[in-house]
Amino acid sequence: MSKLFTSLDTSTLCFSNRVVMAPLTRSRSGPSRIPNELMAKYYGQRSQSGLIISEATVISEQAIGWIDTPGIYTEEMTNGWKKITHEVHQNNGQIFLQLWHCGRASHSDFHGGNKAVAPSPISIIGDQIHTPKGKKDHEVPRELKSDEIPLLVEDYRMAAIRAKEAGFDGIEVHSANGYLLDTFLQSKTNHRSDAYGGSVEKRCRLLSEVLDAVLTVWPAENICVRLSPNGIFNDMGSDDYFKQFISVTKMIEKKSIGFLHVMDGLAFGFHEKGEAMVLEDFRSCFSGVLIGNCGYTKETAEKAVHEQKADMIAFGRPYISNPDLVQRMKKDLPLNPDASMEDWYLSSKGEKGYTDFPTHDDSK
Repeated sequence: MSKLFTSLDTSTLCFSNRVVMAPLTRSRSGPSRIPNELMAKYYGQRSQSGLIISEATVISEQAIGWIDTPGIYTEEMTNGWKKITHEVHQNNGQIFLQLWHCGRASHSDFHGGNKAVAPSPISIIGDQIHTPKGKKDHEVPRELKSDEIPLLVEDYRMAAIRAKEAGFDGIEVHSANGYLLDTFLQSKTNHRSDAYGGSVEKRCRLLSEVLDAVLTVWPAENICVRLSPNGIFNDMGSDDYFKQFISVTKMIEKKSIGFLHVMDGLAFGFHEKGEAMVLEDFRSCFSGVLIGNCGYTKETAEKAVHEQKADMIAFGRPYISNPDLVQRMKKDLPLNPDASMEDWYLSSKGEKGYTDFPTHDDSK
């Protein structure tokens, strides 16, 4: 049997295989942002994966930047997530909650006219953003004040508490793809001169404080951090990327964090500031469970795990149309046709393009 489909045990968790369902924003929670029965069905269908990492979930109202995505900052939201964790566990799966703050990848339309926050007042250049009032150009964000940061860190701690109450098996701190924590890390977007900007070490400070906060709630072995060292999503890519991401990985290692989820593939674009960072760069300074992601096929995933470049591999888009992806890959069965992009993000679509894909047995 391929090592990709063998079990993996840590000190606190046991995974039936090394396939991870990557976080996939699907926007099915509606304006209330309360997780619902339809979402429970969706995650339950995909519980064959060794680990599910939930769609990005906002930690506060300030963190919002996407239409109809779920939250984890009220009791109602926490109770909604309980339906999902129960369904996953009923199917012998395990699930982490991804904690998200959109930062500058938001718009004043989400915040009653108030600007989105960021490390520095630097706008995203490029694609427009979908807001509750339609598609608009990105705005220049407001610089987050130093005295606001403890409140932000507390939002992460409270989200971690609610994730535990909701029955998750762990959490992932989203520090990738040009969202708030990633913009603090990168010199392209962090031009601060206080304790949270300037040197590589100071740019790591906010993520370090967030991790210290969630470590008061969860064991280190049940915490994951997501990084995107090569990515350009949300107009990212810094000249000193290599030094920055090695530095942040060493910081994560010092805290004995259990999982590091690296967007090492180039399927979402590459900033071309130098050579692409590869899993070996992170393996050299991280001793926990290393997850590779972005553009993997069954064959490249098997190779990465067999060669011990990664411990687990995350799959994203294939999971949208293949709820039984693990079974299909394990038995070399054909995959369902890809879902239409117009079905990915709309609550109004309901089950269409969400829970209506057949398993292999159903499609015979």
